[in-house]
Amino acid sequence: MSTAAELQIDQSARVVEVTGDDDIAMRLLEMGVTPGVEVRLLGKAPLGDPLEIDLRGYRLSLRKSEAARIVLQ
Repeated sequence: MSTAAELQIDQSARVVEVTGDDDIAMRLLEMGVTPGVEVRLLGKAPLGDPLEIDLRGYRLSLRKSEAARIVLQ
């Protein structure tokens, strides 16, 4: 298994889980990053942070540390 932080541009995968039980994990879940949803990496900033992902028909910018909490299949 990998994380959203490890995706290559235009690569897609399904979310297995969001790790942790703190405010960041809850915020990711509230934004629609839930198990079973497909995410696709659209791009990375020049220094690799933040990442832009596509899910549920919208674009979401995440810090690399936040994306590392999204476990993918």
